[in-house]
Parts: sequence; C-alpha cells; structure tokens
Amino acid sequence: MKFKFLGTLVLIAFFVGCNSKEATKKSADVGEDAKDCCPPSGGRAALLTESNADAVEGALKGMVKIPEGTYMMGAEGKLALPREYPKHPVHVNAFYIDTHEVTNADFRKFAEETGYKTIAERPIDWEELKKLLPPGTSKPPDENLQPGSMVFTPRPGIKDLTDFYQWWDYIYGANWLHPEGPDSDIEGKDDHPVVHISVADAQAYAKWAGKRLPTEAEWEWAARGGLKDKTYPWGDKDVNEAPYECNSWQGTFPNTNTVADGFERTAPVGSFAPNGYGLYDMGGNVWEITTDLFDVNYYKTLSTEELLDNPKGSVRSFNPHAPYGEHTVIKGGSFLCNDSYCASYRVSARMPLEKDSGMNHVGFRLVKDIP
Repeated sequence: MKFKFLGTLVLIAFFVGCNSKEATKKSADVGEDAKDCCPPSGGRAALLTESNADAVEGALKGMVKIPEGTYMMGAEGKLALPREYPKHPVHVNAFYIDTHEVTNADFRKFAEETGYKTIAERPIDWEELKKLLPPGTSKPPDENLQPGSMVFTPRPGIKDLTDFYQWWDYIYGANWLHPEGPDSDIEGKDDHPVVHISVADAQAYAKWAGKRLPTEAEWEWAARGGLKDKTYPWGDKDVNEAPYECNSWQGTFPNTNTVADGFERTAPVGSFAPNGYGLYDMGGNVWEITTDLFDVNYYKTLSTEELLDNPKGSVRSFNPHAPYGEHTVIKGGSFLCNDSYCASYRVSARMPLEKDSGMNHVGFRLVKDIP
C-alpha cells in the first residue's frame, strides 16, 4: 500500500532524491553536484544487539584475502562527482572480504536463529523519526506509522527528473521478505542479495557472523581488484557495452529499462564476472553499506600528498539535503544506475544513506580482520 500523506509529512526525512544537475545547483555552496539513483533516506529504530559470533561455522568460508596496499582513493572517470575529489593517497591493511553480497538465504538463517526483526519490519518510533525532521513537524496519525520501507515504483511518462517522489514510495509491508511490497516475496531468490537492510540490521548480522562492515577505504581498495586508476571494478570497458559487466539499468531512467542485461531488479550474486580479486558485484546489483559517516565535503579536507593509514572516514555526518539525519557511505551502485542519471557503478562513487533506512536496492557484504 502506497501512502502519500506520510510522504509529505514524514518522508521528507527519507528522501533526498535522484538529483539532476539542475536540481543540484541549489547545493552549490557545498560544492555538490550529485545525481543519485536513490535518496539518502530516514530511519526508525535502534540497533538490536544480539551477538552469536560462534553461530557461523567456518567464518572464512566464502571470503577472500585482500592484500595490504596503497592507492589513490577517489575520483575516477569522466562521470566523477565533486564529492569524490580530490584523489588522496591511502594505505589499508590486509583483510578478508565476502566474495559476494549477503544473500536472502544467509539473512534468513540469521533471522531464524535469533528472531531478529529488521527496521522495516518494526512499527515506526515517532520519537526517533522526528529527530530526522525539521523542528515543529507535526506527528502524523499513529495508523500511518506502520512498518514498511522504500520501493522504486516509477510512474509512466516521467519527464521532470528533479522530482524523485515520482519513483520512490514508502510502502507498508515492504521488507527483506517482501521486497516490492506485501504481495511480493523472495521465493526462488535465495541467491539474490538481501535488501531493505539498514545500517543497524547489517551491524546486527555482522555481530552474529563474527565479522564487520568494511570501511569505505577497504571497500574501494577491494573493488579495484588490483587495477590502478580504472573507472570500474573490471577496468575501463564501457558499462553499456555487451557483454555486460554488471547488473544496471539499460534504457532511459526512470521510464524504460530494456533489461538487456537480463535483470530488471536484483540478480543472483555471481551472475557477472568477478573482478581481479575474485569479488562479484562490486559494481551494480545493490548498493553496499560501509561504516564511514557521509560528509559531502570530507575529501576536500584531506591532503593530496600525506598518506592516510586505514582511514575510517569523517568524524561528522553532513548531508546538506537531509541535515537532521546521520548518514553513512554506501558504495557500488545498483540495478538502478545508468549513465544518463546515476553512474555509480564506478569504484570511486559514494552516496549517503540515512543510517536507520532500508530500500529495495541497498544490501551489504562483510569483512573480517586478519589476526
């Protein structure tokens, strides 16, 4: 069920939007000219911290070792945005990382063993939600604060790409088990990445699995797959050139997806060739959560010469489009990315996600430290 009143009174905290160049001129004072395939969105509840690190046997199964190294982090390719500049030298220690995104089958095992309910499955806590809204925002009726999540649902004939409300809805009953809404399910999709996952949900799963979320620097180093100064995880081959290297949007966003790559929404993990480190879907399919706070101006504070050792990101969250929420960095792009609007399957692309939010094109993978 789509709900418009919540969209106007509450989802101002959920939506920042897939901004066109025209729309982002308004944020020129912070040096941002972003066009995103999803809104940095708002959340609803606190982290449920149940730990069962011993529940997963063979903790390194399905992971590969990424060597330590030094690289120039940030802006690659002609589509890089201001928030990806300047490039700066970074060193990261060796670590293990999942070869693919956490799947529905993986998350189901966790949920069944712990009884965990994701943020999208819980009723909205108004006391938490109002912290993400402008002061004085009126509380909607209690019946409006039902569990749900954000789903990409475009209307026909969209021409004004500055109005992202045309293709995002808060839908009651949407969650990881029902990714498109209550009438949908994940039957036959055990090997698809789990979606509608908030930072809190990913952290709870990570604690249970005895792993952790990657930093942005770790994620980007792994995504580069041993290549130097390349635009994509696979190199510089045009993302629109067949055979396709990732699950993305072919056609005209958001009206027409030709599905030339074979997938309209999520694809089974490993459907496309891995990068040089043997990692799948480091570009496209679903956005992946990192631990770094999103600060649109963070890179501008960094030296282009002084080496950063295992950086953990900004000490503050600053998203001028949604100033009341706390945002984390997500990486890798999704099935919604397209060169005409959101080319975020690039290794340097970075986008904000409100920490308590989930959407149907956001998932995660985990890392593990080397003793």
